[in-house]
Amino acid sequence: MTFPAMPLYRLVVCLAWPIVALSLLTRVIARRERLADWGQRTGLAPGRGSGPHLWLHAASNGELTSARPALLALHAARPELKFLITCNSLTGRDLALGWGLPGLSARLAPFDTRWAAVLLCRRYGVVGHLLLEAEFWPNRIAAVARRGLPVIAVGARLSMRTAQTWRRLGPLARHMLARLTFVSPQDEGSRRRLAELGLTPGQMTAVLDLKAFYVPPAGLTLDPDLRRAFDRDATWLAASTHEGEDEIVIAAHAALLTQRPEARLIIAPRHPRRGAEIAAMVRAADLPAALRSRGDAPREHAVYIVDTIGEMPLWYQLAGTTFIGGSLVEKGGHTPFEPAVFDSTLLHGPDTSNFTRIYRMLDVAGAAIQVSTAEELARALIQVRHADRRDAMRRKAHEQLDQPTDLAEVVTRILAALPG
Repeated sequence: MTFPAMPLYRLVVCLAWPIVALSLLTRVIARRERLADWGQRTGLAPGRGSGPHLWLHAASNGELTSARPALLALHAARPELKFLITCNSLTGRDLALGWGLPGLSARLAPFDTRWAAVLLCRRYGVVGHLLLEAEFWPNRIAAVARRGLPVIAVGARLSMRTAQTWRRLGPLARHMLARLTFVSPQDEGSRRRLAELGLTPGQMTAVLDLKAFYVPPAGLTLDPDLRRAFDRDATWLAASTHEGEDEIVIAAHAALLTQRPEARLIIAPRHPRRGAEIAAMVRAADLPAALRSRGDAPREHAVYIVDTIGEMPLWYQLAGTTFIGGSLVEKGGHTPFEPAVFDSTLLHGPDTSNFTRIYRMLDVAGAAIQVSTAEELARALIQVRHADRRDAMRRKAHEQLDQPTDLAEVVTRILAALPG
């Protein structure tokens, strides 16, 4: 006897919920999160919003940053529309709260129980659900669709590895995808894999990568002290690094200093709570460290660890070269669009599966350099010290990334799908 996929999934999630709740409680005990955060993750936290809310869910700050232009366009078209944003990470939630958009509420995403999704819909008057990139959650999708509301996947990304997982859960994947109003795939590979899982041609729009619409925040100004402390041509940034990458970055910088003693390094960890841990690694390499969260001055020769939220545009402005994190470990690599906008030369590791087509274009055009070790990273940093090489790489990056795309089409279609 076989069980229908969705009821079986709901049963498994319900049985897992107490275990997950207890596991999340350890974060509170360890003081990594607050009790209120636990309440949001478990779905037990109170909260209410008045007026119609469009529920947008993103994994973390990178996805949210890419969605901001679309949110601003939606708000401009329907000023009465409010936004409920849920994220898997503290940094993402705090970033959204820092935007200061009128009527915006931000919470940590609840575990994927049906009742938690229904509660959010009722409390916030949800009129539709936008999910970004790879955030496909069956109970949330089903709960919103059951209320007769649109569920839209924007910039949907489905890697080969994730597609294989969903293939093994075939009936569940088909049930979930059938409830999506429409999907804008991030790339042709995702489009093909979604179609193989059962998404119909009528549910798909043109390819859309939200990260291509990145626009620096308005009124962005650099502290004069920071500008004086960092010579842009001598400064490189390790952006959004993950555990396992910082050691390589620090070793590369130590090697670089033997040939370029004036070189400066800024490390911006993906998770700011790792700042003190990274500072200890820097000191273990006999290099001075300064932590922004502690108010340390970026003194000469110190590795500046910027363990803060929402300040990445500042560091792209200061750094003439950016190593893009999440690419030396199996995280798929982060966006090249943001550093390229600031004319920062691009370096990256071998795992760029989140942006396979984009990085392939950059590498083939000579607009980026791939490295795998500390030695290769140090060599690449030496290569881009020459202005002619840097300028050529930056020009080629703009040629590859500044592709004509239109956000208006997907915004119009989202608005048309919403009730009222």
